[in-house]
Amino acid sequence: MPVSVAGALMPDAHVGYGLPIGGVLATDNAVIPYAVGVDIACRMKMTVLDIPVRDLEQKQDRLTRAIETETRFGVGANFKERRSHGVLDADWSVSPVTKQNKDKAWSQLGTSGSGNHFVEFGIFTAHGKIQNLEPGTYMALLSHSGSRGTGAAVCDHYSKIAFSQFPDLPSELKRLAWLSLDSQEGQEYWNAMELMGQYAAANHACIHRHIAENLGATVLLDLENHHNFAWKEKHIIGGVEREVIVHRKGATPAGAGVLGIIPGSMATPGFVVSGKGNAESLNSASHGAGRTMSRKAANEKFNWKDVNSMLRERGVTLISAGLDEVPMAYKNIREVMAAQNDLVTVLGQFDPKLVKMAPSGERPED
Repeated sequence: MPVSVAGALMPDAHVGYGLPIGGVLATDNAVIPYAVGVDIACRMKMTVLDIPVRDLEQKQDRLTRAIETETRFGVGANFKERRSHGVLDADWSVSPVTKQNKDKAWSQLGTSGSGNHFVEFGIFTAHGKIQNLEPGTYMALLSHSGSRGTGAAVCDHYSKIAFSQFPDLPSELKRLAWLSLDSQEGQEYWNAMELMGQYAAANHACIHRHIAENLGATVLLDLENHHNFAWKEKHIIGGVEREVIVHRKGATPAGAGVLGIIPGSMATPGFVVSGKGNAESLNSASHGAGRTMSRKAANEKFNWKDVNSMLRERGVTLISAGLDEVPMAYKNIREVMAAQNDLVTVLGQFDPKLVKMAPSGERPED
């Protein structure tokens, strides 16, 4: 494509619409809605709490109630008693889509959605000092979700505009239709995307704050990062430094010293990492383990009897999820991490113990 400058593929990569999941693409003064993705600014957030690790076994019911009280799962999930956050004071008129959807976004503030989105408690092991957190073993809360229905509406609206501008693109490139950042539509989309980044961060902030307050816990460490986003960055391309638009669809920013979270699955570890700033990857790393099969194939292949047996062996309690999200539908996270040791340094490990995802049968939003 004429706007493409450089690209990279992460070790969790699998087929997606437009860019593959785990795809990184740098463009010249153009943004591609489908290279950002449907769930704009989907992100990870981990909070280390001052709760004894033994509570994962001894007070599991209380932890379960905290998750189920303080967030909501499912496609149309919302709060009747709405959450409050400063993001509601932002300028939602930057795009007709965000203006029209502000009330819906407010109702969904603090919710988790469906697909591969989750909220879970687990054991976090810090191998060394991370910010002000001393090395050791802690209870932690980990969440994964994005900008909910409003983000999807932004993607849908501006993707259609991009498609209409390039009707002659071959079918395999259609979903990579772009918007020039010199155009009104390009500026609208960019501003809406940035707002969805703030909104996704607000969702996680509400989930973590309310769960911590529910449990009377103090936060010892907060870490978070986007994926499914585009950034204006300077990279050396062909020996020349230039500003480009870096799309990371299911890929984690991994600039030198940048902290990030790379999850595995409901029964495999996730990792807190520090980026190495590898130029070949456009300062990126994987955003997870990556799927090995489609959701349909996973639903057809696996059964809960075998899955529950495996979860028991790993010491994982599953509150709810669909068969399409079981660990066997994903790549081996340790192999994925080994394949990117030139991209990130592992600082700590999160082992999930109490997991909630959208119930079986929900349409995936990831």
